[in-house]
Amino acid sequence: MQFTMKRRQALWGMGALGAAAAFGLPARAATRNLAVLHLASHAPSFIAFERGYYKDAGLDIQLKFFEAAQPMAVAIASGDADFGVTAMSGGLISLAQKDAVKVIGGALTEETGITGAIVLASNKAYDAGLTDPSKLAGKSFGITTAGSSFHFMAHKIAQANNVKLADIELRPLQKLGAIVGALSTGQIDAWVIQPSVAKKMIREGAAKQIGIMSDYAPNYQVTTAFTSTKNAKDERAMTESFIKAYSRAVADYNAAFVDKTADAAEVDALAKIVHKYVESDSPADVAKQNLIDGSMRINQGLALSLDSCVEQLEWFKSEGMVKDAITNEQLFDTSYVKTI
Repeated sequence: MQFTMKRRQALWGMGALGAAAAFGLPARAATRNLAVLHLASHAPSFIAFERGYYKDAGLDIQLKFFEAAQPMAVAIASGDADFGVTAMSGGLISLAQKDAVKVIGGALTEETGITGAIVLASNKAYDAGLTDPSKLAGKSFGITTAGSSFHFMAHKIAQANNVKLADIELRPLQKLGAIVGALSTGQIDAWVIQPSVAKKMIREGAAKQIGIMSDYAPNYQVTTAFTSTKNAKDERAMTESFIKAYSRAVADYNAAFVDKTADAAEVDALAKIVHKYVESDSPADVAKQNLIDGSMRINQGLALSLDSCVEQLEWFKSEGMVKDAITNEQLFDTSYVKTI
């Protein structure tokens, strides 16, 4: 009897799926996890989620929060997450060489004319003479982990100012919140971070601006979109649906906060969505103003600045953080988006 009932249930389920297909109803999509950080640069992740863009594309997306880029890559390689939008890291590149992950698009980008990431000095270091990035030799600089975007940006800043990176004390602090606290209390001397965070610290008197990243890397592809190699190769329709949904939210975000072509009601609506996930401990009007003042361009359609990404890959190789043998083809799948 038990076998018969189970068999009937299975047949009923198959019949329901068949009926759904017959009447043009979408079958229930498997839940997919999107790895995110509590940063304004992840605003499209939240906008697409709250506005139902993922559902419109036939996806059941859940948000999975992390504190740094490196664990996000590991989560995608292990199947704990399906998509991520964050900086290229040494860990991500090494996983790509093992055929576990693929970069499929670009997201946040430095653009001349838009204030991007800001180089900060602690008040203590600033008062002691650290008023310009050219004076970073002998100073401490906050990063999450070795091989993170902060590490690469420190390299670009040092290179442009004829400072040896070896002469800067890189201080790995694992989490963004820990770096904010260390800079605010003078435990580290310098950092570089997206404007939404940097301007808040400056406004609150927690740090001083000493430079901007676009002066040193004007076309820097700060973050990329990536997924598992399995998804990229075997789940093309699903991956394309994700890019489509995310791109809708990117268009909303750029119009409201970068190009400023959206009307006031739209700006308010998007700011309210983002405030649920970013600076939720700040008053809504303050968080909104931070978005307006501190947003950076996100590439429309998740277009990939391939030259910038290849430059980053070559730097990782030169520093011995990844193996020389990894190829562009192992890391990038350029079939999904436009390359720029």
